[in-house]
Amino acid sequence: MSQINTLITVIKKQLKAQGKTYADVAQVLELSEASVKRLFADKQFTLQRLETIVELLGFELSELMQLVVEQQQQLTQLAIEQEQEIANDLGLLLVTVAVMNHYSFQDILTQYNLSEAECIRKLAKLDRLKIIELLPNNRIKLLIAPNFSWLPKGPIQQFFQQKIQQDFFKSNFDQECEKLIVLNGVLSTRSVKEIQKKMRRLADDFNQLITQDKSSPIKDKIGISMVLAKRRWQYSIFEQFRNNAH
Repeated sequence: MSQINTLITVIKKQLKAQGKTYADVAQVLELSEASVKRLFADKQFTLQRLETIVELLGFELSELMQLVVEQQQQLTQLAIEQEQEIANDLGLLLVTVAVMNHYSFQDILTQYNLSEAECIRKLAKLDRLKIIELLPNNRIKLLIAPNFSWLPKGPIQQFFQQKIQQDFFKSNFDQECEKLIVLNGVLSTRSVKEIQKKMRRLADDFNQLITQDKSSPIKDKIGISMVLAKRRWQYSIFEQFRNNAH
């Protein structure tokens, strides 16, 4: 994550932690709330505006930058050997996904058929891999960054594509918590890039909501998987009609 992206993430976290909103930021910047939302979305801040927001949060700029440094030191990806170790152990993968979703030790035991000893062994492995820090009384401190991602074409991504992809789409997507949208269109290169930006923002929002809900009781939460994908593609069934001159 670039430093400006990390800075914006830290500011958003601090605003939420202090119960402040974009409306509060708009007031001190003497802008409309819509303008403030665009500033955050486009990550375009003058130094003067940044200092005003920092003052609203009750920080010195140097203090905020220290938080940025700490954020950037968090793990954003694993080495391929680390991913392979997780992919080779289904129980370890299960616990990994659980802690990434802010499950506590007791939450894991409640949700899954694992003994305390087995769960501790899995958590100890994740501690060794620097994904978590296993604290006294089996408390879990997550060490990965909000923008953590699995390696492209890495062991975990391949595992999910091979084992879970078909299972994921075995649904009519007609339940209250389900939604499937399939869109086809012809876009300019500029518009394609804009779609990619919006997808990244939605992924960021998804991760922020996971963090926001981490203190909610496990009984009030449900497991949700969201797939964001786009590619240059047309239906193969129309191939016979394609003019190969174009």
